[in-house]
Amino acid sequence: MVFSSGTFLFFFLPIVLVLYFINKNLRWRNTVLMIASVFFYAWGEPLFVFVMLSMVFLNWLLARSISKVKSKKAKKALVTISISVDILVFFLFKYLNFFLQNVGLLFNKEWGTEIALPIGISFFTFQIMSYVLDVYWEKAKVQKNPLDLLLYISMFPQLIAGPIVRYETIANELTCRPIKAKDITIGVQRFVIGLAKKTLIANYVAMIADNIFANVDYGLATTTAWLGAFAYAFQIYFDFSGYSDMAIGLGRIFGFHFDENFNYPYVADSVTNFWRRWHISLSTWFRDYVYIPLGGNRVSKLKWIRNLLAVWLLTGIWHGANWTFIAWGLYYFVFLLLEKNIKFRFKKFKFINHLYTIVVVLIGWVLFRSDDIAHAWKYIVAMFGGSSNFIDNEFLYYLKGGAFVLICATVFSLPVLEQIRKFVDRMTKNGSKIIPVVSDVLGSIIIISLFAISVITNVASSYNPFIYFNF
Repeated sequence: MVFSSGTFLFFFLPIVLVLYFINKNLRWRNTVLMIASVFFYAWGEPLFVFVMLSMVFLNWLLARSISKVKSKKAKKALVTISISVDILVFFLFKYLNFFLQNVGLLFNKEWGTEIALPIGISFFTFQIMSYVLDVYWEKAKVQKNPLDLLLYISMFPQLIAGPIVRYETIANELTCRPIKAKDITIGVQRFVIGLAKKTLIANYVAMIADNIFANVDYGLATTTAWLGAFAYAFQIYFDFSGYSDMAIGLGRIFGFHFDENFNYPYVADSVTNFWRRWHISLSTWFRDYVYIPLGGNRVSKLKWIRNLLAVWLLTGIWHGANWTFIAWGLYYFVFLLLEKNIKFRFKKFKFINHLYTIVVVLIGWVLFRSDDIAHAWKYIVAMFGGSSNFIDNEFLYYLKGGAFVLICATVFSLPVLEQIRKFVDRMTKNGSKIIPVVSDVLGSIIIISLFAISVITNVASSYNPFIYFNF
């Protein structure tokens, strides 16, 4: 059940909202939300829901034990068991087949087994591990009620595609969260904006990207290859940030305040800055639970390089069982290592910094999107003049047909809405009475229109996947 589906928008969500708000008792609301979340996951994963429930219950028991024992050795043993079990389950479902296939190649054997991937396992596994580690490090109080822990892990707004919500972020709101009309309004607006990003932009540019990437073996003109790379860059941004907007918006409606997951990454002027803006919940997770525990940058240079390598190797592996993801993680490791050791940024010509970042990111997305390394290499060669043609009819066809959406994608990948919001706030503080009223009226009209157009477009389209459901 995806957020942009009719089933979710017109059946599941309205029923949950009615049940949630008919009673102000917090225990009632938590129970409604918890049951709805388990049902939401079971709708798509009727068997794997028991895997998630088992992991939550086991880690609840282990975290309680960690908080009770006084021996440091016992605590360490318990947290080791917890993390080991979580990683083992994660490995079995996500990487066992990949591992067996590659080991089989060494012995010239066809090894492997078909194992279905539970939706969202990368996200809820990381949330579970962060909770246990925070309890172990005494950064968070242990959750005595297993149902509240289940609510934190399984909450349907962020369950299957993030953002990765830290326990400390919403720990207090599990037991106390007054819901204001302003929160609901902001939540609805944020949800609709995310829905529009997904339905009106991501789905359209996805078709351009899919068609161009599918033709790489038949030869691509240079301009067509670049257009496909840009289309995919827009697709993954508006798809994933759109989902994050919807998740944050839904959380706000229910009284929870999730941290931001994107901050206009395509305005970055360095690869380092890009990763401070892209999938923030994942990059900060690896920073706090891998990089810093290993010593961060407060160690010898050789160990620091090891720490950086570990983070980016794991970042690549986290995204999937394919050598392209591993290569993608190592690719960013190299550029981040270079940026931190070689100062090649231009102070006077800042656009060069931005251009360099965009090129690096686009090449990275080609690697990320490709089926295998050979496919990625062919595509990158085509981008940099390896094709016999610079421009062809395919490029002109997609450019002409998708010009409006591509322009919208470019504009709204920039902080345009943020600047408008700041302008309205500034005028309001300066005493303007007209600007805020006009802003509210226009804003309401735009939100209603976006919702209607998104629903109509979604009904007419059969293309509606979320990229990060695969992770």
